[in-house]
Amino acid sequence: MQKIKQLFLFLIRLEARIASMQSALGRIEARQNILLDHMEIANAEFKVFSQWGEDGVIQYLISKVAIKSPVFVEFGVENYTESNTRFLLTNNNWSGLVIDGSEKNINYIKADHIYWRHNLKADCAFITKDNINQIIERNGIQGEIGLLSVDIDGNDYWVWSAINVVNPCIVVCEYNSLWGATKAVTTPYDPSFTRGAKHYSNLYYGASIQALTILANEKGYSLVGSNKAGNNVFFVRNDLLGDIKTLKANETWVKSEFRESRDKHGNLTFLDFDQRLDLLAELPLFDIDLQQTTSVKQLFN
Repeated sequence: MQKIKQLFLFLIRLEARIASMQSALGRIEARQNILLDHMEIANAEFKVFSQWGEDGVIQYLISKVAIKSPVFVEFGVENYTESNTRFLLTNNNWSGLVIDGSEKNINYIKADHIYWRHNLKADCAFITKDNINQIIERNGIQGEIGLLSVDIDGNDYWVWSAINVVNPCIVVCEYNSLWGATKAVTTPYDPSFTRGAKHYSNLYYGASIQALTILANEKGYSLVGSNKAGNNVFFVRNDLLGDIKTLKANETWVKSEFRESRDKHGNLTFLDFDQRLDLLAELPLFDIDLQQTTSVKQLFN
């Protein structure tokens, strides 16, 4: 038992050392980013705690955008070891709120050393368009904030559309590359939407980049780029753009190459792009322009 305890403590210390080294390398890359004038923000990518290169893009954007309130809100964070805002918390000393529907994940976050070292709040809630403002507000956050990160694998469009209690400078939102570069579509709203339950493939979720861009424009934001992996898109509030280049959805869309499709038993099937789309042919999508529900097959033929 004593040896197991010692091993456990060793692993905790090792994990902390690795995180420290990751942060140190991230700080070096962040300083280099500030000195560069990127024509495309994907060139600023680097990964510390983000899934892909979002840490670098966010560091670049906050060096260009005047942030009066260094506060973030991020939801769909799981246990927060991989996220879009953890580096903001540890490197830039921002404060913020993270939300996840799993009590186990929230307990993990609260037991993490970052929870006492930084001004972080973690709230356990299953997010809907009807409760998101209440969740944010009950955690003492409202008005101007630095960044909002939306990634709930489903109702992303609908939830972001409903948010009015905060006014972020920068918005990061997951998009589904399968829905193409020009179609303004999203999965129909379902307050109980969970990605794996909706379709066994794990591919049926979220909104297209064009749908999110239209929503962003309605809210007073402009599209400034996406990541190279083809799953996250970045918007900056129009009054804060300065000399940051704005883009159209079809200029920013990336054909996703990551292959996370599953079979009915939950095993990875590694389907290519067109195979993934064919698998979802009969499922419904909501057309933002026409304000009606159609099918994947009808939209993409």
